[in-house]
Amino acid sequence: MFIKICGITTADDALLATALGADAVGFILAPSRRQIVPPRVGEIVRRLPPDVLTVGVFRDEAPHRVIEIVNRCGLKAAQLSGRESMEETRLIRESVPAVIKAFPGGSPALSVADRYGADIVMVDSDTPGSGQVFDWSLAEGAPGGIRLLMAGGLTSENVATAIAKVQPWGVDVATGVEMSPGRKDPARLRAFINAVRGTEPARSEPVEQEPDEDAPYDWEEELLP
Repeated sequence: MFIKICGITTADDALLATALGADAVGFILAPSRRQIVPPRVGEIVRRLPPDVLTVGVFRDEAPHRVIEIVNRCGLKAAQLSGRESMEETRLIRESVPAVIKAFPGGSPALSVADRYGADIVMVDSDTPGSGQVFDWSLAEGAPGGIRLLMAGGLTSENVATAIAKVQPWGVDVATGVEMSPGRKDPARLRAFINAVRGTEPARSEPVEQEPDEDAPYDWEEELLP
């Protein structure tokens, strides 16, 4: 199960999240209580392990600005959390390593999310970053065969239930692991990641396996051309 910790504003929080097992960290570059400026993002990114997926979060930003900021900061993905069109999403994807396209649960656009050319499709609440839980059945409108990233009010207490109901490829959290907007709570962060990992089947001994097309961990192999 792929885990993204969003709303990162400090190097300490980014390093802690990755040390505890997060696969990705997100930096909000759109107006938000957790907004962070590009120069600071670049400083934090340079301190992170190379196998971490670093994501810049944008909302209705001009495509050329998204491309410029992602590449200048050394980010590995752009998350588009606004009303970006198919054309805008595809244009951005041509010039950045990977794209996450977010949709509110129940949005009519979610049913055609696979046409946007994004590497990952996120389903979130109507008000991202609010910590509000949405009706998880609304995620069922997403097309099959996509990497579905679930967000919206997830916490260590409800994430296992959400995973069991929706069966996503990954989960995303911000508010549910914070002590205040933009500042992560180490205990909540650890509890959340442990709760997610607890949903994964235990294996008593190493088993030789064929490559799994749905395995999320090697994001570079999966997402980059």
